[in-house]
Amino acid sequence: MVKADLQSYEGEHRHPVNRALHAIGIPIVVASFPLLFWSWKWALAAHLGGWAILWLGHAIEGNLPASWKNPAILFVAPVWWVRGLVDRLRGRSRPSKIK
Repeated sequence: MVKADLQSYEGEHRHPVNRALHAIGIPIVVASFPLLFWSWKWALAAHLGGWAILWLGHAIEGNLPASWKNPAILFVAPVWWVRGLVDRLRGRSRPSKIK
């Protein structure tokens, strides 16, 4: 992963509502994988629900998910989320601009 990937991802997630929905949706999608060991029905529901939240964010932002253009970006999203969490814990905030 390159710094440019994170910057590109950041650029497609400027709207504060999209950011908030991604803060919820990304962990749900990630958590859906270990849920497979417990119940495939719950895992599927969580996975689809998490993606629905993410797509809603992009509808509000007015752009398509970055993963539709480059599927490898799916690995950038969790890193972006963790970096945002660390920034908030350290008292730093990311700029959020509405297009």
